[in-house]
Amino acid sequence: MARLTPRGAGLGAAVLLAVGLAVLFTVPSVVDGRMNQVIHPAPYAADAAAQALHKTLFVADLHDDALLWNRDLLQRYDRGHSDLPRLLEGPVALQVFATVTKTPKGLNYERNSADSDSITLLAMAQRWPVATWDSLLERALYQGEKLHQAARDSEGRLVVVKNQKDLAQFTQTWAKDPRRVAAVLATEGLHPLQGKLENVDRLFDAGFRMTGLTHFFDNEVGGSAHGLEKGGITPFGRQVVARLEARGMLIDLAHASKPLIDDVLVLAKRPVLVSHTGVAGTCPGPRNLSDDHLKRIAATGGVVGIGYWEGAVCDAAVPSIVRAIRYAVDKVGVDHVALGSDFNGATRTPFDVTGLPQLTQGLMQAGFSPSDIQAIMGGNVQRLLLKSLPPG
Repeated sequence: MARLTPRGAGLGAAVLLAVGLAVLFTVPSVVDGRMNQVIHPAPYAADAAAQALHKTLFVADLHDDALLWNRDLLQRYDRGHSDLPRLLEGPVALQVFATVTKTPKGLNYERNSADSDSITLLAMAQRWPVATWDSLLERALYQGEKLHQAARDSEGRLVVVKNQKDLAQFTQTWAKDPRRVAAVLATEGLHPLQGKLENVDRLFDAGFRMTGLTHFFDNEVGGSAHGLEKGGITPFGRQVVARLEARGMLIDLAHASKPLIDDVLVLAKRPVLVSHTGVAGTCPGPRNLSDDHLKRIAATGGVVGIGYWEGAVCDAAVPSIVRAIRYAVDKVGVDHVALGSDFNGATRTPFDVTGLPQLTQGLMQAGFSPSDIQAIMGGNVQRLLLKSLPPG
């Protein structure tokens, strides 16, 4: 075997590094495709009556994690669940985009520690700014800026909504030309605060208007439904809730532990919501809402977004989604039930966003009236945001 010269060894190392980087940078798209699956690929069939009704709806969805992935929101992809071209085809009028900043290794529904993180490697592989590699706040801000940049580049087809005035103006324009989507920026869990109350203001100034308190692990604010302790609100969390409400930011109880939900419902002076969930009455699970929590959330004037994936409805299929919606409506009334797809959240769903007419058809077949369907498919979210966002 020939001996490598120092130059040859250096060249070999450079080639190996280049190959390694090429593999590293292509991994995210592979992971994205494997983790965000669609059971039934497009196109989707719906009858003429459902199509006709669906075209009249102001459709709003409370949770989409597309900002996590190495995609341009303005381009159409053959992976994942949504992007602006598919949202326009849906059509969807308003989409809440959440930022994901930390997930534990070995993630599961039952019990997770906060001591590990899978997003760091993903951030590196997707070539996020170095500042995001070791700062959860910077990760949230970077993903938020991705949304703002997409809106700036969209020629008015993607509009970030920050206050009631923004949404009212968007609604008027949408009524004349529905080829546009309003976007609301959210964070999935408040670990990006990094224990500092002033970071609530950093998020607000960056356009965040909806805040989940926890994600898959307990944090400085309180317990997660999937954490180790699953406790209630912390003293810091009490300060955070007060600051969020003072700034007009909506509190999202998705992923919150039962004690944390109880504590927030006592403290809250404004409507609270659950952006993406199931109901224990049709699909028991660690994060799916009890009848009591459904009723108490509705009593604040809030809404509950029903998800599309197995953990929310036990069977990722339109009849199961409709069954969960029917159950929630029967418990708390039609004005407090909404859509919470969890698209692009490492979920497996029955359709991508272009398949929403199938859900409209399912609601029609379940006996919901056109006015009920209008409320569930987006009217309730629109009403809540027009009332609860900062005035502008």
